[in-house]
Amino acid sequence: MTNTKVPIFSLLELQKGHYQDEFRRCLTEMGVFYIKDYGISEDEHRTARETMMHFFEHGSEEQKASLINTRPRIRRGFSKLEVESTARATNTGEYSDYSMAFSMGLTDNLFPSRGFEAVLTPYFQALYNASQGTAKEVLKTIQADDMGENLDSFLDCDPLLRFRYFPEVPEDRCAEHKPFRMAPHYDLSIITLNHQTPCPNGFVSLQCEVNGEYVDLPHIQDTAVVVCGAVAVVVSRGKVKAPHHQVQSPSSKQQAGSSRTSSVLFLRPKADFTFSVPAARSYGLDINPNLYGSTATFKDWLGGNYVNMHTKIEEAIAADRA
Repeated sequence: MTNTKVPIFSLLELQKGHYQDEFRRCLTEMGVFYIKDYGISEDEHRTARETMMHFFEHGSEEQKASLINTRPRIRRGFSKLEVESTARATNTGEYSDYSMAFSMGLTDNLFPSRGFEAVLTPYFQALYNASQGTAKEVLKTIQADDMGENLDSFLDCDPLLRFRYFPEVPEDRCAEHKPFRMAPHYDLSIITLNHQTPCPNGFVSLQCEVNGEYVDLPHIQDTAVVVCGAVAVVVSRGKVKAPHHQVQSPSSKQQAGSSRTSSVLFLRPKADFTFSVPAARSYGLDINPNLYGSTATFKDWLGGNYVNMHTKIEEAIAADRA
């Protein structure tokens, strides 16, 4: 099944300078696309996915507890089902994300075993490389902030991998009661690269806002979904679109067979990346009102916008220790 509303681009073709007009139009009007030929095979995704799912399904409670990060502002390790709330983080509701997650970055990682680490480390690096390559084409095409030779340095980033498992929802989380597994939001990233699995029953859970309406983003073999983030908006001086996207809940009729996974690499700038707060607000980005100065760092931005989610995670950690 192919979604004709969201285009598919080949990274190899973009690197050769092909389809620049179409790609530029996609970035400025939509901010979302599928990417193929990005250097990671379906077999590589499957090996990593099976490794993580084995831990989710068969890891002991002791193992999982040892991977719960005590520093919630640094996403690492294991997050239990419903411990996070994108709705709370974006001030759009109080309901939780109906997913569990494993997170890792360049340093300070938590792994349940050496075998797990041996699989996940090269997979993380492959996702990072693919995201860097894709972001480079995005920023070159849009001529972001006239970076020129500074582009490679900017893309030496602080990436974050989040593997999410969305189990079948219970009755009270079906669309009739709570329409979302994850609330509508845009990403605090340069780009976000998402390799997802389809729901066994054919339900499409991931959606993105395109031209004022939410469209389905189904799994397409040998591709990943790329969503441009708020940082791309800033460095492109408002040229790139950072679309809202959401993970919708199935109806009660589609409840059975609605589980899915997503392997998501957030390509985030380093913590000291500095931007103009007034300019970011003028591009329509929701900058925390506590950021009063003319400039702020990405660390300030990330912490200010996600303080509500941090609070929920901290409460969960405290409950586990009690």
